[in-house]
Amino acid sequence: MLAAFVVAGLVASGAAACSRSDETRVGAEAPVAAGPVGASRQTAAEADATLATLRRLPGTDDVYAMTYSGDYDDLAGVPTPPSPSPFGCSLFYATGDAARPVYGRNFDWDPNPALVLHTDPPDGHASVSIVDISYLGLPRGVDPLADAAARRNLLDAPLLPFDGMNAEGLVVGLAADDSARAEAVPGRPTVGSVRILRLMLDRASTVDEALAVLDRYNLDFDGGPPLHYLLADASGASAVVEFVDGHKVVTRGATALTNFRVAGADAGDVDRRYATIQAALAATGGVLDWRRSMDVLRSVVQSHTRWSVTYEPRGGAVHLVARQRWETVHEFSVR
Repeated sequence: MLAAFVVAGLVASGAAACSRSDETRVGAEAPVAAGPVGASRQTAAEADATLATLRRLPGTDDVYAMTYSGDYDDLAGVPTPPSPSPFGCSLFYATGDAARPVYGRNFDWDPNPALVLHTDPPDGHASVSIVDISYLGLPRGVDPLADAAARRNLLDAPLLPFDGMNAEGLVVGLAADDSARAEAVPGRPTVGSVRILRLMLDRASTVDEALAVLDRYNLDFDGGPPLHYLLADASGASAVVEFVDGHKVVTRGATALTNFRVAGADAGDVDRRYATIQAALAATGGVLDWRRSMDVLRSVVQSHTRWSVTYEPRGGAVHLVARQRWETVHEFSVR
């Protein structure tokens, strides 16, 4: 798809890829034996012009901006290394104020570099998402302003969002679920378990539409932790998507997710973070602005929390705290 988008990068926090196939599949995060594997379908001039716009935002040490224009393929294969251990994440959707619901999310992982991307493809929805750029070849300590080869890898950044919101108000996020197992449905193409978030953000406006996108693909959990997902939209609808005994299970109306299965179990009985989130939602009636949502995220923070982010589906605002520096909030908008 042709796209023009702004990339704001936070080279400090981290994430991890969670999908790698050992064989080449449509859209899977798998090495390809020969030929181009990247997402960029730009001309050389477009790519060079894009990378030349990379800059550090004023007043920051680790926040960058870049304007991207040209063509990219959202089903291209991109090689990603396996994850050595699962994500530890906390997600929730506060819907007590129907006019201003807020989606909150902690990402707990290694201190890898990350990007905040603003994409606006002409044949899809504009969105803001967060990407672990270590899986694009920018490991810790690599400054894309100083390393031209690493900087060029940012052209593949659209393919690996770990959470995000589009301009229609759809929000998507993932977390590890060690018990998940997804069996392939014959006739469906296979995509990576992170890549599916890009397809939902680009192609869906609501939870129902996102579920329909999921129904078109098999998910590849090879090489990374199996995952489950919390989806939400501007109407206040939400759903947790999990894979139980090989089959997709959707729990509609679920508003919290950590690293234990929601379907058919009470995650609060075994996970402190889940219980804490549920208690906060109950105590407030789910009425939380972004600041109070950050307080909830802070209450379930872990030593390895790399970013905390809130998304406002109706207003389009995004607020981000990196590396638990709670006094510094980065604000973006999807619209």
